[in-house]
Amino acid sequence: MSALRRLLLGLAGLALLGAGLLWQINFNDGVDTRSSAPVASDAATRARGAYLARAGNCLACHTARGGPAAAGGRPIATPFGTVYSSNLTPDARAGIGGWNAATFWRALHHGRSADGRLLNPVFPYTHTTGLTRADSDALFSYFLGLPPSATAVPAHELRWPFGTQAALALWRALYFRPGSFQPDPARSEQLNRGAYLVQAVAHCSACHTPRDRLGGADWQSLSGGTVPGTGWYAPSLTARDEGAVGHWPAEQIVQLLATGAAPQGVASGPMAEVVYQGTQHLSGADLQAVAAYLQHLPPQPGRQDAPAPRQRPSAAGERLYGQHCAACHGEDGQGVPGAYPPLSGNRSVTMANTQNLLQIVLFGGFGPATAGRPQPFGMPPFALTLSDAEIAAVLSYIRGAWGNDAGEVAPLDVVRMRHVNHSGLP
Repeated sequence: MSALRRLLLGLAGLALLGAGLLWQINFNDGVDTRSSAPVASDAATRARGAYLARAGNCLACHTARGGPAAAGGRPIATPFGTVYSSNLTPDARAGIGGWNAATFWRALHHGRSADGRLLNPVFPYTHTTGLTRADSDALFSYFLGLPPSATAVPAHELRWPFGTQAALALWRALYFRPGSFQPDPARSEQLNRGAYLVQAVAHCSACHTPRDRLGGADWQSLSGGTVPGTGWYAPSLTARDEGAVGHWPAEQIVQLLATGAAPQGVASGPMAEVVYQGTQHLSGADLQAVAAYLQHLPPQPGRQDAPAPRQRPSAAGERLYGQHCAACHGEDGQGVPGAYPPLSGNRSVTMANTQNLLQIVLFGGFGPATAGRPQPFGMPPFALTLSDAEIAAVLSYIRGAWGNDAGEVAPLDVVRMRHVNHSGLP
């Protein structure tokens, strides 16, 4: 046998071995979907499912703008193309009316659809794999109780090969292992409840973790990252110079999650949606559990990004602040309690990453309307009022005034953010 033939046979053997390993990892999950006991449909089970769906903010992704609730079709931009959320109503063809509790559990726990296909990880099965079977069944019962909708979901628009089953199988081999949440016996019941809510139900690290070029991540990390397809930055929940709250009083963490505002700032961007759709509906006990878990996270040093050069605040920036900002945020950046957040000492202002600051100044926005804060004050957009150079000047002034000590914002940063918001992609 020639050396070339031996080499080709060896390569073929390795390819077969690799294919077999990928099949074992991705498809040999052992879930029997052919026989499944009927899921409970009593009011208590559906109410529990509705609560979990709220806590997980399910309808935010699975409802298209102006469409029926949970009928899917919402476009979700990613660096690899556009994914459309699935229909979770009990329609037999377009939705999950033909599913059973076992196929639903397999989707949440193993990331596979009722027909066995591997699901796109925009659906956060990397986190819902931690849900208990009882909670999965309660969610399924809730969705089966919704009005059915025959809304057809468009096919994903992903660049080749990212949407192929082979690519998904390889991605899962690199980044996903199914596994139920395991309470830590060294933690209190409250801390374990908070960990379960943060890690599995609310899947916080789907946003608050850095992703690599293939969209993979350490799913237990909360060290901050850009939210795919939005241009917003989810700050680190472990770094004190970003979003860590270990040094906050627990009641202020609860206040932020329940109302969208705390003395230190206001939820904005994707987090405003999370509060509006999700965390404001958590029970008092669960809010306390989440607060306790976030306080318990080990603190990490601040990010090492090199800040832009720090210079004396410009007269132009100070003048622009007086014209456009001081009426709400105060001459000294102290803000108005309950209305406008302070800018002095505000981590959202001084973070090395300026994405959120640029978003809110360029395009404005409101905090979430919640039961505890039904009429939030808003921030007007300045994209059409100020030039790129003027926005850079006023932000540089704010980041260096009243004891703030952050780097300057460059006009090019403003230009880039205008493009990010327009395209929907970073």
